[in-house]
Amino acid sequence: MIRLEQETPEDWWEVENLFDLCFAPGREALSSYRLRDDIDPVAELCLVARDEGDGVGAAIRFWPVRVGETPALLLGPVAVHPTRQGEGLGGLVIREGVARARRAGWRHVLLVGDAPYYGRFGFSRLAAVEMPPPTNPERVLGLNLFEYGKELRGRVTRWDA
Repeated sequence: MIRLEQETPEDWWEVENLFDLCFAPGREALSSYRLRDDIDPVAELCLVARDEGDGVGAAIRFWPVRVGETPALLLGPVAVHPTRQGEGLGGLVIREGVARARRAGWRHVLLVGDAPYYGRFGFSRLAAVEMPPPTNPERVLGLNLFEYGKELRGRVTRWDA
């Protein structure tokens, strides 16, 4: 049995430990982290999947950014504990996080990731969006949360910029 809950301040270090376990050392040196520095994540969209033993099986965070002048969400990190991979927890937190973003009125979500994986959730390459270097442009993916949303284009900047 999995419980999906909003991440709380008390969960922060447990979730950070999961991210450290799942990603290479130096993950915080990536350009996407510069967009997050000293910015709070969108709390109601940050989720933790806990198992019956109260262990964190998966977690996801969303951060506010701007693409040109357009507000958007930067998805990430998202991680699944190595002992829980293959159980669909990554998909669960992504789908629920995106659904909550849509209900909250956000129009766009972007991320840096693998197109074959994120494509199953509707994400596709954003050729007109420029992430800070050294991001591989082929890995910049996005999703319009409403069909009538305009296509994202422009440089990704910090929310407070």
